[in-house]
Amino acid sequence: MAYDVVVVGGGSAGCVVASRLSNDGRLRVLLLEAGPDYAEVGQLPPDVADGSAPTTGHDWGYVSEPDDLGRVIDLPRGRLMGGCSATNGAFCMRGWPHDFDGWATAGNPGWSFDELLPVFRDMEHDGDFDNEWHGQSGPVPVHRVAHDELSPVQRAFVDAAFAAGHPLVPDHNRPGAIGVGSLPRNVSGGLRMSAALTHLAPARQRPNLTVRSETEVDRIEFSGARAVGVRLGDGDVVECDRVVLAAGAYGSPAILLRSGIGPADEIAQHGIDVRSDLPGVGTGLVDHPLVAVDLPTSPGYAGPRFQTMLTMRSSYADPEGPPDLHLFAAGPFDDPGAASGGVFGVVTGLLSPTSRGSVRLRSAKPDDPPRIDVAHLRTQDDVRRMVEATRQARQLSRTAPLADFVTGAELSPGPAISDDDDALAASIRARVGSYHHPVGTCAMGRRPDDGAVVDSRGAVHGIDGVWVADASVMPTMPVANTNLTTMVVGDRIASWLLT
Repeated sequence: MAYDVVVVGGGSAGCVVASRLSNDGRLRVLLLEAGPDYAEVGQLPPDVADGSAPTTGHDWGYVSEPDDLGRVIDLPRGRLMGGCSATNGAFCMRGWPHDFDGWATAGNPGWSFDELLPVFRDMEHDGDFDNEWHGQSGPVPVHRVAHDELSPVQRAFVDAAFAAGHPLVPDHNRPGAIGVGSLPRNVSGGLRMSAALTHLAPARQRPNLTVRSETEVDRIEFSGARAVGVRLGDGDVVECDRVVLAAGAYGSPAILLRSGIGPADEIAQHGIDVRSDLPGVGTGLVDHPLVAVDLPTSPGYAGPRFQTMLTMRSSYADPEGPPDLHLFAAGPFDDPGAASGGVFGVVTGLLSPTSRGSVRLRSAKPDDPPRIDVAHLRTQDDVRRMVEATRQARQLSRTAPLADFVTGAELSPGPAISDDDDALAASIRARVGSYHHPVGTCAMGRRPDDGAVVDSRGAVHGIDGVWVADASVMPTMPVANTNLTTMVVGDRIASWLLT
């Protein structure tokens, strides 16, 4: 059977795209997902249903290329219907207006904050705010825990940050908000509300939508310069008029490269015929780096892991601009292996990294994972700001009432690591991980010579019939967790495909 549109990837963006397109009953839409599909809530494995913490039970198993210290970093990506929205921490935060206005002024009309605000509002069902910034009729539930209902450690984190001079923020998704307060999350009754539940589930009964799981895509098939289908990992070809890649910041560039679209020299070295020399494919990878100050606490305080968030500007940030640091309390966890019996962390994330990495093919085989260079902390600017973030985390851990929950010596970086720049920098480099927000590997823009892969509406430059509609098209990184913005990207590009 031939389709009008094949959507490759059933993740945060793919579920939104498939739902949006299939709402037009004239379009025959096929959604392909490499992992399993749990079509009903009752079928969800417990770790996928549980919105209290991330899970890696359904994972692609990606790891980074070794860094300068020889470290290999785990890069979890959800391999199931819903993608990372079915496995993540359910942080439901928007970027700042500055982020989206920057996309528009860089030559991407239609992406300013004023143009995206209606999409954000239509996307959410905000249980706490009904005003000009929020909607209450969308499919994604958003909720913040009231201060007096926070777990003891999470409440102490907020109170310590306020005591340290950070303003209280009732709504982190209000434009211009910066400070500490309850974290907006897309969890309902303890259930992680993935895009598979919020967007795909209502569309499943449409006769013009076909959903296929356990189906990996190798490459795009062409007739001349136009896409005519996708080749699956088992060699079968599915015919279609249009292909929308929503396989994520690692998967979408890999499929383009295997299809002969990307830097010509790289494609040729894998024995792939070059269809389009598009240098930006797989370049420009940027990810938020993450590192924690881990602390011992008494057992018995274990509770919700993520309830609060502190956004702040480092001393290197524009004093009038967006925040460049996240700090949040993780845990506490009862840990029988710890001497104290319990552990919690003050986690720090860098929101506007200047380091850039890449996604490259390991081989032309679709079951060979790509080579991913996350490039964490490759610039001195990034290192300086993460050093400052760790100092801030240490300060909060020593500020009442949070300090009252610390029962012994700091676990990491540890008391042997002083606040000296070089000592902290070395410790951070040895422990840094991913905040799991890769973007930018199929960046939108006007000129391929400047690294752009798609135009402002997601169409691949110089190729007919292929679009990308996921986090990989973001030309710069939002200063926030990326899942909600990824869903908005999918909705925005799908709306243009319908015109």
